[in-house]
Amino acid sequence: MHTAILIAAPGGLEPALVDSLRNAWGGGDAQWLSPDEAAEFPLARLPDNLASVQDDLRPGGVDIAVVPADNRRKRLLLADMDSTMIGQECIDELAAEAGVGERVSAITARAMNGELGFEGALRERVALLDGLPESIIVDVLERRITLAPGGPELLATMRAHGAHAALVSGGFTNFSGPIAERLGFHEHRANTLLAEGGRLTGGVAEPILGREAKIAALDDLTARLGLTDADVLAVGDGANDLGMLQRAGLGVALHAKPSVAAEAQVRIDRGDLTALLYIQGYSRDEFVRP
Repeated sequence: MHTAILIAAPGGLEPALVDSLRNAWGGGDAQWLSPDEAAEFPLARLPDNLASVQDDLRPGGVDIAVVPADNRRKRLLLADMDSTMIGQECIDELAAEAGVGERVSAITARAMNGELGFEGALRERVALLDGLPESIIVDVLERRITLAPGGPELLATMRAHGAHAALVSGGFTNFSGPIAERLGFHEHRANTLLAEGGRLTGGVAEPILGREAKIAALDDLTARLGLTDADVLAVGDGANDLGMLQRAGLGVALHAKPSVAAEAQVRIDRGDLTALLYIQGYSRDEFVRP
């Protein structure tokens, strides 16, 4: 058995659309997780035309996911940070302060779409930060970094139901630490920027946390917590996230780069991070407000 979930902005999901799709797919009775925002219905099998239906609904602001009906509420959240739990790419924001913003942003975009190897692209971008005052990191955190919508509710709700939460970032510990604390992650993993005399050296500590390290984090955490891959919800947007997205029991590409969205189990193109709660079967009445 599977469950189909339709999600839109508040007020954007028409009951007629839910009924029409349910009838076309031969689904069971629809249940509204949030009036005119999120609904689900059971399915006996995975629809053959899911991809084309997703393409048809996307311009109207509706996301649709079909997931196994069993074990929907996950016990481990593995989340990317940049452009997932926050609205920015931290290295791009640092680069803007260093006067090399456009150059670094172009490399970031190519690396996140899988056009460049992550580790080499990170070394190249960090090298351009050579000499930047280390103190600028605190300023960037305060002025430039914003939490992605729905993140606080996602963390508070999953934690209230016993889930463990880990922030696993290809970014930097200078950012992942404060962001993890602010959102309520139990732990965080990221790369370390090297500095001497209060200034960045243009180097990053080895080994670099990239795609394989995120998979290793999944393995480490499931083993430590006595869980299986099926108990994991992973979310990210870049090519370095794809390994953990494909391994996790529920892997969600959130506002992801095209090459990532095309290969992920579930893609959310319009909704915010609360979509991950709807996909797990939480109703809006069950959301925990931090």
